[in-house]
Amino acid sequence: MFRRLRDAIVDGTFAPGEQLRDAEVAAWLSVSRTPVREAMLRLAEAGLVVALPGRSTMVSPLHVRDLRDARDVVAALHGVAVREAMSRFTRPDIDAMREANERFRAALDEGDVDAALRADDVLHAIPVAVAANRALAAVLDQYTPVLRRAERMRFSTTAGRASIARHEQLIESCRTGDSEGAAAVNYDIFHSLSGTEIDQNR
Repeated sequence: MFRRLRDAIVDGTFAPGEQLRDAEVAAWLSVSRTPVREAMLRLAEAGLVVALPGRSTMVSPLHVRDLRDARDVVAALHGVAVREAMSRFTRPDIDAMREANERFRAALDEGDVDAALRADDVLHAIPVAVAANRALAAVLDQYTPVLRRAERMRFSTTAGRASIARHEQLIESCRTGDSEGAAAVNYDIFHSLSGTEIDQNR
């Protein structure tokens, strides 16, 4: 239920600035209001919603500062993930990353932003899973959705195609055991979300 609500904010079903009333959200999700309130608290911690005293909760506006704060954390942790995973990568892991990047490329060719985001998620989730660092994974799970709203904007333009080559560099570094190279590329992939995506879509 939390993930469904989170994903609805990330994909724009609930737009920035839109009010989220507990009763209406509960009816939409076919649940009681208690889990909705709990989900709202988690979403507020991630910066995706803002609680308005005496009023309903609001989907957080897209602020460049919020994006950059989350970006810095996410970029750094993805660098840590590939360093920790480097000695444990298997050939199937590398092949899975390549397959995800091909799906990513095909999705961009077709203009399917949702499919591109799913493929991008799969690719970057592999080093995180191989690293098997639960604390790292938990923090990424909290803050990555903040970036997804900006990535959705990027992947809907030609600028998103730059990620294909970056992914290829990341995969090759992982294949050859170049931990520092992989960490640098992974950091750059996420840190390149500068906030211009938000400015250009206002």
